[in-house]
Amino acid sequence: MNRDEFLRLALRNPVNVAIADALAQLALPDAWLVAGCLVQTVWNVLTGRAISHGIADYDVFYFDPDTSWEAEDAVIRRLHARLAHLGAKIEIRNQARVHLWYPGKHGLPYPPLTRSTDGIDRFLTENTQLGIRPAGGNFDVYAPHGFDDVARLIVRPNRAPNFSAANYEAKAARWKALWPELTVIAAE
Repeated sequence: MNRDEFLRLALRNPVNVAIADALAQLALPDAWLVAGCLVQTVWNVLTGRAISHGIADYDVFYFDPDTSWEAEDAVIRRLHARLAHLGAKIEIRNQARVHLWYPGKHGLPYPPLTRSTDGIDRFLTENTQLGIRPAGGNFDVYAPHGFDDVARLIVRPNRAPNFSAANYEAKAARWKALWPELTVIAAE
């Protein structure tokens, strides 16, 4: 699978399209639609399932140096108001703030990031290290590991510094129950 094929399949989900359109209109800094909602849409197309099967939420990353909760909350409210009609759970996070709350929530250190793609690089699985964003009538696609695992339905751990084998195993088990065709590489 190449970039264009991945993008074509991921954009078959109308929720992904609506979120991408909203990101273009809101012009949030360094904003990306990321992770599972993209990969799982592709899996659903490849396995003949309903387009939104198993998608728990839609993740949006952006990077704003204003790390106040109030600024992030204002962005969350704006995007939710614009997309409420979709009935989808949309999670919006300012990647400039993650180091402020991640250690308390997950018990693991998390260094300050410098851009949204730094957050994508820290996902538990390599196959979800993906992001798309509108760019001048087309899309930028971030995929540091390419698309082969997505196309072959392979889940593999990402050995980022904040990796948690227990969290990886729980996520992989949930996905395997929803997409039995997956091959899950053990965390070891």
